[in-house]
Amino acid sequence: MSSVQWRYMHTRKLFGTDGMRGVAGRYPLDHETILKFGKSLGTLLRKVNGAPCPEVVLGEDTRESSRWISEVLAAGIVSAGARVFYAGVITTPGVAFLTRHYGFTAGIMVSASHNPYYDNGIKVFSNSGLKLSDAQELELERAIENNHLDAGIEPLRDLAADPEFLSQYIAYLRSLLPGNLPLPDGPLVVDCAHGAASRIVPVLFNELGIKVHVLNAGPDGRNINLNCGSLHPGFMARETAALHASLGVAFDGDADRAIFATQDGRIADGDHILFAAAPWYERHQKLKRHTVVGTLMTNLGLEHALARCGISVKRTAVGDRYVLEEMLASGYNLGGEPSGHIIFADLSLVGDGIITLLQVLRILGETGATFTEAVSGLKQYPQIIRNIKVREKVPLESVPEIAHTIEASTRELGGAGRIVVRYSGTEPLARVMVEAEDETAVEHHAGLIAKAIESAIGGDGQSQAN
Repeated sequence: MSSVQWRYMHTRKLFGTDGMRGVAGRYPLDHETILKFGKSLGTLLRKVNGAPCPEVVLGEDTRESSRWISEVLAAGIVSAGARVFYAGVITTPGVAFLTRHYGFTAGIMVSASHNPYYDNGIKVFSNSGLKLSDAQELELERAIENNHLDAGIEPLRDLAADPEFLSQYIAYLRSLLPGNLPLPDGPLVVDCAHGAASRIVPVLFNELGIKVHVLNAGPDGRNINLNCGSLHPGFMARETAALHASLGVAFDGDADRAIFATQDGRIADGDHILFAAAPWYERHQKLKRHTVVGTLMTNLGLEHALARCGISVKRTAVGDRYVLEEMLASGYNLGGEPSGHIIFADLSLVGDGIITLLQVLRILGETGATFTEAVSGLKQYPQIIRNIKVREKVPLESVPEIAHTIEASTRELGGAGRIVVRYSGTEPLARVMVEAEDETAVEHHAGLIAKAIESAIGGDGQSQAN
């Protein structure tokens, strides 16, 4: 059946769906708040874990602000009686791996993922390699608000990265491909987004003996994600077609997501990867509970395609943290988002773009299929997203004009379509997503719902389509 989902804002102030983010140097990523963050985290780790001296591993991406944020953050952590181990430039999933592999009390990544260089952020992982839960982040927020800094806490400017950390992570990645696996006939095109993957990809694939044509691996502090990477995969896709490469892939700044391209330059998103991976897992009796976890934005075409293979799709809120929470709570081991966050829970408890690429190579090697063949069977349904400015964020189902319009559209679409209506977590926007087999119907119903929202609670009477 078609469906409609309603989503509301969370109550956290500092943390979004993926850690704490902002413009580097401005609240909440100003010097004082970062110090409070570090001190509060160190204090909470001592309290929760009962450890007299918690040990934390700290990594960062290639933004010009990442180093000074790490130095200030480390000073705050140390002031609370904890010890910091510095990994230097490494991917977000690399920090999650190190946290779990070495048994650190927590792991911290300084990164704003796919955002521009002037943004930055802080992500925290528990000792199991999981991102902090909403409740834990809320507790940390309260501690930051109530924390009083001691005078004279100076940034730790003598942080020195231990190269063993990066080496251990690369060794783990290398172990994920069997030694006798057939290698791709042509080269791979890999876009590192001038981010953390730049430190890893050349070394890893040289050790694996796989030829790669590396793009955007010269970070200068300001070019991370700049017209490249997973948000801008067009150049990577064109290079893939021009070189007749086996496939192309683009990571984001911290390499926790990956967007692919076929040999002829067509973009393949996270839904395509789940389409290729889930049946392979199922055939090998590795897909737990015959289910893949997606989000509200997972295309209905994937749901229908996997259903023909006897595989169900379980949906969660948007965000890989919610995908993982559902996977852990219900015992699933494969999930992801169209944005390219794919979680192979048997290998990593966070999205890891490099692991996603390695798993794709393993599937291709074992099946003998090309990447184009592996993803060509997915027919994605037309989808439109309209963003409507609102003057207030009232419960949408409490407004009769909006609720009745959505209910009518849902009935008319029937099993051939899907509707998601939710508020933005950071902007005064209502987001309307409609997808269906019929593109005309998608446009029609998205327009009806957007008009109803504009009429009832619109801010300036205008909406934008994505």
